[in-house]
Amino acid sequence: MPICTDRTILITGAGGGLGRAYALAFAAEGAKVVVNDIRAEAAQDVVDEVLAAGGQGLANSGDITTLAGAQAIVDAAVAAFGEVHVLVNNAGVLRDRMFLSLTEDDWDTVMRVHLKGHYCLANVLGRRWRDARKAGMPVDHPRIINTSSGAGLQGSIGQSNYAAAKAGIAGLTLVQAAELARYGITVNCLAPAARTAMTEGAMPELVRKPDSGFDVWDPMNVASLVVWLGSPLSDGVTGRCFESRGGELSVADGWRTGAVIDKGARWVPSELTAVVGQLLDDAVPPQKVYGT
Repeated sequence: MPICTDRTILITGAGGGLGRAYALAFAAEGAKVVVNDIRAEAAQDVVDEVLAAGGQGLANSGDITTLAGAQAIVDAAVAAFGEVHVLVNNAGVLRDRMFLSLTEDDWDTVMRVHLKGHYCLANVLGRRWRDARKAGMPVDHPRIINTSSGAGLQGSIGQSNYAAAKAGIAGLTLVQAAELARYGITVNCLAPAARTAMTEGAMPELVRKPDSGFDVWDPMNVASLVVWLGSPLSDGVTGRCFESRGGELSVADGWRTGAVIDKGARWVPSELTAVVGQLLDDAVPPQKVYGT
């Protein structure tokens, strides 16, 4: 039985790659999908696929990086389908360079699309869902699903701007989940690994589709988790960051306070060599930065 019947899902960056997979997978589970992508033709192509399979969809090329643009996107979705129940913040962009070679535009573009892009639609929809709940007409199982990355969780050589933005999204997810729980809104993020335009450009041989057998890098593998998170079945799951690749699924264990050594007085700087050495010896080593 479909798990998202009559739910409206707004997906950004859905003209290809993971976003397209999410749209098709949600539609297959009975959802109405709003396919947002800066490339209008690509968005419409995905909607045509949804319609051809018997689903319902709306193409949209609105700007996710301004509140005015986000409001216009939500207005279009509500006009078409009556309500939005799930936001999947998926849109992204790369400007990969070694840190000292980054231009100001490289930095600002990645922050605008990733971090501000995650803020704008979530803010518009969050306020809409909050107001509906206060008015006694709560939206059915509202969901925000953000997109972090392995680069954001552990860093990646040549991607300091992208890694910083994705780490920011993981932190944003924690705060959103804590603040929005009172309105019945769950917020989770994922660090997906799949074949997309970005990964094909960065590591084409690794993500190449195999001639036979299980296609580990197929974006539809990740879509299964996203659909579940967007469904009523995920009630009670919030503030988590999932990692997904092929058939692998895990919950990332983020920053947490480790062992504490307390002198009960101010440390003398020269004392700290041994103390910090002990703390590091007792700590779980961090995962290596990608590319090292």
